[in-house]
Amino acid sequence: MRKLAKWAIIAAIVLLAAIGANFVYGWTAPGPLTRETSVVIKPGSSITSAAEVLEKSGIVKSADAFVNRAKIFGATSTIKAGEFIIPAGASNSDVLDILTGGKTVQRMVTIPEGWPSIMVYERLMANDRLTGSIQVPVEGSVLPDSYAFEKNEDRAAVLKRMQDAMTQTMADLWPKRSSDTVVKTPEEALTLASIVEKETALKSELRMVAGVYSNRIRQGMMLQADPTIIYPITKGKPLGRRIRQSEISDVNDYNTYAMVGLPKGPIANPSRAAIEAVLNPENTKALFFVADGKGGHVFANTLQEHNANVEKWYAIRRERGEM
Repeated sequence: MRKLAKWAIIAAIVLLAAIGANFVYGWTAPGPLTRETSVVIKPGSSITSAAEVLEKSGIVKSADAFVNRAKIFGATSTIKAGEFIIPAGASNSDVLDILTGGKTVQRMVTIPEGWPSIMVYERLMANDRLTGSIQVPVEGSVLPDSYAFEKNEDRAAVLKRMQDAMTQTMADLWPKRSSDTVVKTPEEALTLASIVEKETALKSELRMVAGVYSNRIRQGMMLQADPTIIYPITKGKPLGRRIRQSEISDVNDYNTYAMVGLPKGPIANPSRAAIEAVLNPENTKALFFVADGKGGHVFANTLQEHNANVEKWYAIRRERGEM
């Protein structure tokens, strides 16, 4: 009997050792995932709820086993929220390290400078990694930039970050405005900056273009900015054709060929650089500018100089077969 008891004890010890070894091995052994995948852990998730997501995604074999092992081997770790990339064959230990490391997937949505709000709306709505619906944002309320978002994040939350960024930018820049600026309110600054943004693609020209329009406003001249003709027609999208004479003479709240001063509001979402240019315009006497055929513009102080520059531009266009 004593021998039997002795062997029973030995057998129990061996069994417990085997179970223990298996328990440890199950923590570090390669997992069932056959290819890299992403997993989203929602804010406020417990290790138990996270494990259930992992099991459904095929990242771990058993949620219960993962939780039990994690409580022993990773008891001090805290699961983070976000989207994580899990490599093929990741062990339970690897998975916990990833979820507690906080290195989430950074997805980006970019809003180019000078985009109108209708195109901001379309870009956000077309992104299938976002959820929920939004309305077309108020023109000029979005700061063009690249914004990080998480998979399945609400579109309204992403849009709010874009609008908060514009609000903060204006709050930073408005107190630093020059005494030479012609805009009287932040709203006017956004409106004029949106026109300046649409008139030149060169950062080096922004302050000069702002200076020209500032001079025109001071002298009571029409701004005569082509993008303000297009905005009521397309809401700021490319027109895709030449502007018609009837559209040049059309009287509305935006067309600066038919009014003196600024339009009723922005015609696009201006960049920080364009806003800075309007608040600190170039000190210049120029009242006119026209394309130079090289991607920039040539500026003139008088109508006579401007007309000569226009003729040069027409000659370039004729050589290109555009006229």
